Formats: sequence, C-alpha cells, structure tokens
Amino acid sequence: MTGQPGPDESLPVGSTAELASARHALLVATRRQLDIRLPRLDDSLYASAEEIAELRRIATAGRGAQIRLLLKEPATALRDGHRLILLMQRLPSVIQVRVPVEEIDLGNPSACLLNDGGGYLFQPDAERPQGRAALTDRPGWAPLRQQFDEMWERAERARALQPLDL
Repeated sequence: MTGQPGPDESLPVGSTAELASARHALLVATRRQLDIRLPRLDDSLYASAEEIAELRRIATAGRGAQIRLLLKEPATALRDGHRLILLMQRLPSVIQVRVPVEEIDLGNPSACLLNDGGGYLFQPDAERPQGRAALTDRPGWAPLRQQFDEMWERAERARALQPLDL
C-alpha cells in the first residue's frame, strides 16, 4: 500500500491540513468540470501555487472546460486580491461566479467541491475543518451535485468580479 487512496476510497477530512490535501487531490483528479460552493473565498482556500496551477489547467482543458463558483461574499475575494480573481477575469466564459440570493441558500453554512469524476469534498460547516471527501463516490456525489445545480439556478451573476466591458 502506497498511502495514497484508491479511486473509490474516502479521503480523511478532520483538520485544515487534511482539507487542503483532499482539495488538492480532487483538483488533480478533475478533467474539465468543477463546481465549488463557499461562503467566502479567502487566502487559505484555492490560493496556493499548486491549487492555482490545477485550476488554470482545468480552465484551459479545452472544449467543455467549466468552473462554477457559488460565493456568498465575492466582494471579500476582490477586496483582498485573491489569486483566483485574475484567472476568473482572464477566463470569464470558463470560470463563472454566481452569488446566492434566496434566503434558503444564504442560510446554508456548508461548502463543497465537486469534480467531473464523481469526487467531492463536503463540509457541513465551512468554518470548521470537518467533513467528508472521496475521489470517486457517485452515490455520495449525486445529491451534492443536485443541490449545487439548484442553488446555481437560483443565484445571480457576481457582477463585481467580471472584467470591465470596455
């Protein structure tokens, strides 16, 4: 055994370091499509050189590439100059950002990452480093994807993060 999880194995998620490791493993396993839901995008999330490189790889994977971000507070990422903002602004047709507006969605404290291979990272409370994750688990992934899709449809485009149309 190499210590690396197999494709159907769950990933440990009980500390900040384990969360970062699971996030990175899921990004590496993503081919072309990624969904991320967060209350706030701060410098501890999706900002390392490795994570930015993987996000760039996914965004430039060619036909069908898509990254969807649901952020409750996109202005925080913009104000703090998050490293992902520049990538979002360079590839606005591939990296789409929406803001939840419905009360049911605004009250949801969870965070998730869903990739196109049936892998996921789910945190019931985005402020706590506990949750569950798997590289491949379609039965666990499917309800999270359905919830994400429903929230995405109810959300509005994050205009503050879009490049200026000059």
